[in-house]
Amino acid sequence: MGVSKLDVLYRRLLLTKLFIQGWGRPEDLKRIFEFRKIIGNREKCQNLVPRDYPVHINKVEEQSDCKILDGHFISPLAHYVPDIMPPESITARFQFIVPKRWNSKYKPVCIHLAGTGDHYFWRRRTLMARPMIKEACMASLLRSCLKNVSDLFVMGGALVLESATLLHWLEKEGYGPLGMTGISMGGHVSFSV
Repeated sequence: MGVSKLDVLYRRLLLTKLFIQGWGRPEDLKRIFEFRKIIGNREKCQNLVPRDYPVHINKVEEQSDCKILDGHFISPLAHYVPDIMPPESITARFQFIVPKRWNSKYKPVCIHLAGTGDHYFWRRRTLMARPMIKEACMASLLRSCLKNVSDLFVMGGALVLESATLLHWLEKEGYGPLGMTGISMGGHVSFSV
């Protein structure tokens, strides 16, 4: 069975290249593995991000069926393991898709984490969040930047802390019940939070 031309085109056009700069610096791998001992302990990890960690909304866009909020915050990992993250990843960016009306007194939210190589919002917004609007749910979406193999470990640690930040923020804003999901690496991390 031959390679599909559509698959080849998809890989070239839609997916970004991963690990374009090799393994990364050995000292960075050592630092992130040391931090893994802390973040791997659920009791310690739950207290790493303060409940009032600052989250900012940059833009609100009104649409016919929902509001799309673009927001950001500084990744908590940047405080715990300084200079480990690529500069473009220090600011965690998300989109929050909110239905115009709720079907009940509850305001359920599902956080969708990106899969490896998915650096944009449109796929998750179109294929996951928009259909959930019909069920009175919504989604917060994160993205990541990978250049080295070590960045995969950095991304995992960052996503755990960034997810905790969003969960705290959503609770503080009165949303719930809260859920987590993801594809590929995002699915693995959503299970870890």
